[in-house]
Amino acid sequence: MLELKNVSFDAEGGKEILEHVSLVIEDRFVAVTGPNGGGKSTLAKLIAGIYRPKEGQILLDGEDITELSVSERAKKGISYAFQQPVRFKGLRVRDLLNLAAGDSTSLSDCCQILSEVGLCARDYLDRELNDSLSGGEMKRIEIATVLARKSKFNVFDEPEAGIDLWSFQNLIRVFEKMYGQTKGSILIISHQERILNIADKIIYLKNGRVENYGSREEILPNLLEGTQAAGTCGVLTGKLED
Repeated sequence: MLELKNVSFDAEGGKEILEHVSLVIEDRFVAVTGPNGGGKSTLAKLIAGIYRPKEGQILLDGEDITELSVSERAKKGISYAFQQPVRFKGLRVRDLLNLAAGDSTSLSDCCQILSEVGLCARDYLDRELNDSLSGGEMKRIEIATVLARKSKFNVFDEPEAGIDLWSFQNLIRVFEKMYGQTKGSILIISHQERILNIADKIIYLKNGRVENYGSREEILPNLLEGTQAAGTCGVLTGKLED
């Protein structure tokens, strides 16, 4: 269980991005959505430890992790997948999977993990994480590292971006596998209706505040009505982008 208590965050120059956010996240799949600039990605980076709050606390299973670094939080069981995955020149896919798992991962395990994200191990294990890989390939490799890590709290920033050649249903299956491994929580930042449709709970962020937080059945119909009124045919794109 992850808990945020009265968390606020200011960007450089003093602009307030998040204001007194309090949340308890303990469900299987929780989606965060909201309008442009609402603070979705900032919330994810605060949880991962990339940013530190101006005030408030972040607790994981009752332990205060507010001052812990990214690596310290990773050891506690928090994984974060960037919206734009980071490239590591000189590092191979095999190396990254080993780092993620925390030990030497067997060849068969590497093959299995890569196959879960639709990549052939023979073609990718010894590839360098450089510009020879497309954005979609990097996205899937990063998802594979989260699978290898087996963390109890996983944060994904727009995981559907760049995987158009890989079916959305496969992405859902990966999320289900993660949950099956750890019985933890998966927090997904997204403005896509198809992502929101699989969420157990939806957090709606607007102007740095939690406007609504509840079950998919409670929240999604109101979001769809809002986008239909805006002329977007019920598809949560554009008006809800971050």
